[in-house]
Amino acid sequence: MKSLSTATLANGKQTDVFLADDLKDLSERLGNYGRSVLWVFDTNTATLFKQLPPANVVLDSGEIAKTFSSVERILATAIDEGLARDGRIIGFGGGVVCDMAAFAASIYMRGCKLTLVPTTLLCMVDASVGGKTAIDFKGLKNMVGSFYPANEVLICMDTLRTLPEKEFLNGLAEVLKHALLSQDEHLYRFLLTKKNEILARNNETLQTLVTLSLAVKQWYIEQDPTETLGIRQMLNLGHTFGHALEASAHFSLGHGIGVAWGTCRALEAGVTLGITDKAYATGAIKLFKSYGYDIDYRIGRGDWIDFRERLMKDKKKMNGQVLFVLMESQGKAVLRPIETALVQHLVIAKPIF
Repeated sequence: MKSLSTATLANGKQTDVFLADDLKDLSERLGNYGRSVLWVFDTNTATLFKQLPPANVVLDSGEIAKTFSSVERILATAIDEGLARDGRIIGFGGGVVCDMAAFAASIYMRGCKLTLVPTTLLCMVDASVGGKTAIDFKGLKNMVGSFYPANEVLICMDTLRTLPEKEFLNGLAEVLKHALLSQDEHLYRFLLTKKNEILARNNETLQTLVTLSLAVKQWYIEQDPTETLGIRQMLNLGHTFGHALEASAHFSLGHGIGVAWGTCRALEAGVTLGITDKAYATGAIKLFKSYGYDIDYRIGRGDWIDFRERLMKDKKKMNGQVLFVLMESQGKAVLRPIETALVQHLVIAKPIF
């Protein structure tokens, strides 16, 4: 197992990211933690084990499990198993599992050790590194949570082999978003030139993809670990539009689908407001389309009121205004409010360009 990077986050806490050669390498690493460990799976990742570790919690798969009751199950099991403050919670799964495990670890005895093993592309490039933990609450995504960086993140590309196509594209949307936010064009060009290898899930190509994508996220989170300086918020590109779409669809759409759609709406908004160069936006939207995202989708007029209500409850509010991440150019993003009439036009009317 080789070291991929070390992210320095809130209060100087570090997250070490490691890349496993294969599942055997990953298994050997996980077998070295001893007995003071509680494993968190979902119904999908639990099937990867012939026999589950003795101390475990298996959550339902999907966004539906991202609740207080799931966290309560983890905490109750930790107490029943006698997990001490120096014990470890291991989240083995996608973003939901890792968020639940991390949130529980952040509040169990005021914080215990945490290892995350992301098994989806989305979790590898987004949820596992950065220290954000959250649950959905009152129909709103990630409304309740904490900052609690994992001690370590263990990544193994072999877990992506059986990932459903929809889930793979969920993660790839975050990679594409990172490509726009990157301080250079390396990741953007990689996505342009290696599309066939990426979609074919070539192991070596995916290793490079994840490494480049994580480097972008790490740059932003290290500049602004607790999202107080107006830098880390830029990682929310596409999320204000996307989260509202996800919530109004009752989370039947994947997170990445919402992010891809929302990023393209933000690019259109930027062009309309004179913030984003049209040629840059057109190229970026074309890149999203080339990977198969339905970014021309529009909500029905009858769904607008619900969409608007979800949008107005977005976490990224200042002085009562919802702020959107808009792109000026490669790697340069800004936070701006958008008039409601323009938002309505962007999500209902035909594409602007």
